[in-house]
This record gives sequence, structure tokens and C-alpha cells, in this order.
Amino acid sequence: MHPLSQILVAIVAAEHLIILYMEMFAWETLGRKVFRGALSKELFTPTKVMAANQGLYNGFLAGGLIWSLFIQDAVWQQHVATFFLCCVVVAGLYGGFSASKRIIITQALPAAVALCVLLLA
Repeated sequence: MHPLSQILVAIVAAEHLIILYMEMFAWETLGRKVFRGALSKELFTPTKVMAANQGLYNGFLAGGLIWSLFIQDAVWQQHVATFFLCCVVVAGLYGGFSASKRIIITQALPAAVALCVLLLA
């Protein structure tokens, strides 16, 4: 994998580790700041378990992207990174259309850029 692709994959993975932390461990503090306009204050406590579940899935995405960086076979490395970046793009688009348009910019776009660089480099 091209070094630029590795850097972009690592950035997308780091973003999803941050999302994991926010949704699993800081939903009522950091999550409230991030989603200040999308959810009312009263919804954060009742949705804490749901957010933690979403955070776990973001962790799986990050884990797959990190795993791709350690694969020695170049073909498999690209396939695994492509799969997980596509998952992030799809999840980001779904979140953008169902929850907040901002998710398209913050999650889907970085993954799409990383995917384009990965496939073109």
C-alpha cells in the first residue's frame, strides 16, 4: 500500500477510535457537545446503551482498518482496506441521510478520499 494510503487509512481508523470513545464512554459529556443541535439534552441518558452499541461497531471499523495496515501481502492489504473503507463510506452516507448531514462530511468524505487514493495509488 502506498504510504499516503496508509496515512489516510490510519486517519480514518483514528477517527473511528475517537467515535468509539465518545459513544461508549463519553456519550453524556462529549457526545452531548458533538450532537448539541441534533438531540435534546433529555435524550442522552436514555440512549446511552444504544450509543455504546454504535461505538462498538465503530471500533470494529477502526480495528479492520488498523488490521489492514499490518497485512504483509500487498493484494490482501488493499482488499481488506478497501472493504473497511467502503463500510465506513456506506455507514457515513446512511448516517448523513438518516441523522445529520454533517456525518457525510466528517465520516463518509474522509473514507471516500482514502478509498480513492488507495485505489489510484
